[in-house]
Amino acid sequence: MSTDPQLVETTTALALEEKGKLIKSLRRFDMVFFTICAFVGLDTLGSVASNGPEGFLWLVLLAIVFVAPYMLLMSEVGAAFTQEGGPYEWVKLAFGRFHGGIAAILYWVTNPLWVGGSLAFTATAAWSANISKIGTATPGDYLFKLVFIWISIGVAIIALRYGKWIPNAGAILRAVVLGFFSVTVIIYGFKHGAAGFSVSDMSPTRAVFFGLVPLLLFNYVGFELQNGAAEEMENPQKDVPLSILRSGIVGVLMYVVPILCILLVLPAKQVTSIGGFIDAVTLTFHGVYGGAAHALLVVMTLCFIGALITSGSVWMIGSDRIQAVAAYDGSFFPYFGVFNRKLSTPVRVNMLSGITSSVFCIVAIYMLKNSSTSAAFTVVLDIAISTTLISYLWIFPAALKLRYSHGHVHRPYVHPGGMAGLWISTILVTGWIALGSWVAVFPDTLERLFGVGYGFKGSWGVSQATFEYLTLGTLLVIVAVGAVGYWFASGVRSQTATVDLETAMELAG
Repeated sequence: MSTDPQLVETTTALALEEKGKLIKSLRRFDMVFFTICAFVGLDTLGSVASNGPEGFLWLVLLAIVFVAPYMLLMSEVGAAFTQEGGPYEWVKLAFGRFHGGIAAILYWVTNPLWVGGSLAFTATAAWSANISKIGTATPGDYLFKLVFIWISIGVAIIALRYGKWIPNAGAILRAVVLGFFSVTVIIYGFKHGAAGFSVSDMSPTRAVFFGLVPLLLFNYVGFELQNGAAEEMENPQKDVPLSILRSGIVGVLMYVVPILCILLVLPAKQVTSIGGFIDAVTLTFHGVYGGAAHALLVVMTLCFIGALITSGSVWMIGSDRIQAVAAYDGSFFPYFGVFNRKLSTPVRVNMLSGITSSVFCIVAIYMLKNSSTSAAFTVVLDIAISTTLISYLWIFPAALKLRYSHGHVHRPYVHPGGMAGLWISTILVTGWIALGSWVAVFPDTLERLFGVGYGFKGSWGVSQATFEYLTLGTLLVIVAVGAVGYWFASGVRSQTATVDLETAMELAG
């Protein structure tokens, strides 16, 4: 073993024990579909479309100035550092264990909040609109959302060699749903005409920019998620860059095409944040398929809800592993750093995710029961956005830092722009994330600074106190839990083990 401190990694005895339970089962095909399923979230299509043609403009622009450099950055670091737990390990190697632990819990907790918030609320609204009415804060409302949550958790618990087929199916389901919808829109346009919009409608404004950027960034993240299961990939060093490239191109198109179709079909005033996609489906189906429209609408709604479930499950599969790795490496409560020997999945973290998601969902339903459905949806989505974006303030700079601190590690893929390109990509994506994080956590501050403030209640439809209890309070609790978890893991950290970093990469790859 090398004696050069740059060539070794300090890990724990528990980590070495748990790594022995991992089974390689992800092929390049699986990784492409896994990432598409993570990258394309149907729950936010309506929110983006509700901003009209200008929202579409920012969607396309951010694909160029955020998604493209993001793909290059994650391709390099994801192919070079192939330990289980990906983003946690990158931040740990770059900035230390404690920073890795805080980044991991912010990254992980996003997904229980998202599943119990945005996804569950969107699924309930779709079911209520097209299949069977579910009242707000009724027993049926609670039951539907909790069943939705635990189906997502169940998928994450299944052994990856079997469970991977559900996200794979989710990616295919997205293509079917969005493809069929787009074809229907074209037919509708020929038969009934379209709402349409002019180029002048796309003129950028500061108000829409500040209101929409956090949501678009939230839509456009997920390329690193597959590295949460890096040691369960058959050939990560070759497959990570290719899977990112292919899923990125397909994913952007899956956003751009249907949102453009929504804008072409629906007048702007009819597009709502929570129902925009289903609203467009309902209008076009009745306009094209006549008597068969209702049956097709029910099928489309079921497929839509199925796609939402796979969104939640794929993020649980990746992020739960990242949190489990943080735990067995001594950065979180050690109890959660155990992989099930039979399933090779972090069942304890999976259950924690389910409980966290359920509690958050119940609290959100109760606290927002007197708000409109759209306002409730916006608040729970904003909470998930804030925790997600903040975690990337560690992840993106880590990729650049590792080029300097671990430049000796073999990089199967190197940023095509060299060191200058790596710096530019890091500054771009981190800058966007910093902007989005500030707007999500401290709403209406930058807007007022630039003269486009609209008043707190005007944006969310709830009081400032309610928003602060749910958003800022949630962030403080998350960081506190992460710090306490790190303190409780001191015993695990004391049982250190040292591994040759390059040898570990070769074994993982």
